[in-house]
Amino acid sequence: MQTVTLETERLILRQPDLSDFEPLCDMMADEETTRFIGGVQTPPLVWRSLCGIVGHWELRGYGFFSVIEKSSGTWLGRIGPWYPHGWPQPEVGWSLNRASWRKGYAAEAAQATLDWVFDTLGWEDVIHLIDAQNVASMGVAQKMGSRYLGRDAEVAGFGIMAQVWGQTAAEWAENRKALP
Repeated sequence: MQTVTLETERLILRQPDLSDFEPLCDMMADEETTRFIGGVQTPPLVWRSLCGIVGHWELRGYGFFSVIEKSSGTWLGRIGPWYPHGWPQPEVGWSLNRASWRKGYAAEAAQATLDWVFDTLGWEDVIHLIDAQNVASMGVAQKMGSRYLGRDAEVAGFGIMAQVWGQTAAEWAENRKALP
């Protein structure tokens, strides 16, 4: 399988590896950070999640990227295309650790990821499954030009419902022009 790495001005988005386990455990132990993504996870569950992400890359040829701050080499979280069993369609999702919030990292990584899924993977459209109370993620989606599509979907395996946000490839081509 080919290795995929994306770069932005401040970030490196790379495929996950074993070095991500400890910072992912830290992120998934934070109640505030995990409030909208299924809740706190113990290290054994985080291990399974990381293995699932790595396996998703192998099975589908894409998956969550690990988000690394270029200047420090610090692992900030994960973002990327994701289509696990039971999802309504492929999505681009994001989860960053609390220390990286409100710095524009999620939008910067989302922009690079949307470019990749539309330009390289050839997706026709994209969704983001966002909890109805997750105003911060809605803000990231809106910065990218995504909108609430007027329907909700179950987040399979988590027993929660989420709003379905998204946009088409044609809409992204126009929305992308307004971004830096």
